[in-house]
Amino acid sequence: MTGTDYTAPGPLTDLTTVPPAALAGLPTDADGISRLASTLVVHPFDTPGLELPEARFADNQLRHAAQIVAAVLRLDGAPLHVPRPAVRRVVGTCRHFTVLTVALLRLHGIPARARCGFGTYFEPGHGIDHWVVEHLRDGRWVRTDAQYIGGTIVPHPEDLAGGLFLTGGEAWTAWREGRVDATRFGVAGTGNFGPAEIQGNAVRDLAALNKVEMLPWDEWGRMDAAYKGETGPDYDELMDRVAAVTARDDPAEVSQLYAGPDLRVPEALLR
Repeated sequence: MTGTDYTAPGPLTDLTTVPPAALAGLPTDADGISRLASTLVVHPFDTPGLELPEARFADNQLRHAAQIVAAVLRLDGAPLHVPRPAVRRVVGTCRHFTVLTVALLRLHGIPARARCGFGTYFEPGHGIDHWVVEHLRDGRWVRTDAQYIGGTIVPHPEDLAGGLFLTGGEAWTAWREGRVDATRFGVAGTGNFGPAEIQGNAVRDLAALNKVEMLPWDEWGRMDAAYKGETGPDYDELMDRVAAVTARDDPAEVSQLYAGPDLRVPEALLR
């Protein structure tokens, strides 16, 4: 494989600081690894009734996969292949499920990457802000929703059917071509819907293709201005390019575009 090596960790998916005992006994196949996150992480929406201390919810700010694992081990020191009850899982967003899975897949030499975009299977007619995993199998990038494996939210979350998840770039192109309503794309439980939400996820997805998997609310470049409605046609045209480049998925082109202004994540955000 040329270009970006998706079998190697990026700055946020490096697990070298994790105690080897915690990683002992892990599955080595993609399907087995992809099932782990749902036994280690719990989404904030699924915590009512668990009576968790407020401090536990701060874990959804963790960027690094190693930090997520450390939080898991603080709650339960068993190896990661041992399922935890929900009360002893780390609280995290869909991005936590995804980044942890990507890190573990890369640890076992399986090409994997995170994708940022929108799930169309949460609310009819809507695209809801979401992250999923892609791993390479037989020359095809398989999209997996690690958060919902074993659940009933979506059929076959281990291999999502086409159109069920749209990357930020795919959603942007669909809107520009009049195939979707941008006002129905955004963050569940908020008023944050519209073209700027699609733009934000297109930029985050480009970063993720460069192995920089940011938090869903991280902002850089002109993202804040876009959310405030302060950008114009030139930024829309930049998003057209982001969408086209991520769709072509040429590693050299993806890397070159990411290095440009307004798109590269500042080093300060990677701490």
